[in-house]
Amino acid sequence: MNEELQFVLDTAREAMSNAIKHLEKQLINIRAGKASPSMLGSVMVDYYGSETPLNQVANVNTPDGRTITVQPWEKTMLQEIERAIMVANLGFNPMNNGESIIINVPPLTEERRRELSKQAKAETEDAKVGVRNARKDANNDIKKMEEISEDAKANAEIDIQTMTDKYINKIDDMFHLKEKEIMTV
Repeated sequence: MNEELQFVLDTAREAMSNAIKHLEKQLINIRAGKASPSMLGSVMVDYYGSETPLNQVANVNTPDGRTITVQPWEKTMLQEIERAIMVANLGFNPMNNGESIIINVPPLTEERRRELSKQAKAETEDAKVGVRNARKDANNDIKKMEEISEDAKANAEIDIQTMTDKYINKIDDMFHLKEKEIMTV
């Protein structure tokens, strides 16, 4: 296979793979009722004047399925961490006991489950758009190639479509798993 053609295929594969990786990160942030340290992954704390991820100033644990504990490495950071969790607007009500911060994760209501499922669906659609854009870019690049026969171009487009179908199916599978996780009481 022509090197230029191989480069186009590899570039498309990488772009589609990146869409999947981005979707994985987005789906982790959609909580499904069970407490997880990743729920606080987006929380940034003002640590001596610089915005720092929570997990770099404290130990975040889940002693059970409904509780998250945040144990700061410096006790002076307790109020700052508590404020950062409130500002992150995650729907949590942190409790400061003077030693650590305890967050009770409320069970999800049916309405909230539906909202989260819609959010997961929207993220899934964004990932599919990313995959389709990679397909479109690759097909455009193939059409511009002059030193390649029409048969080779057609075969490359078929390869790209096969790759696209594979990634779209993977995205659908990820959504169905997340939806099942969200809707399970």
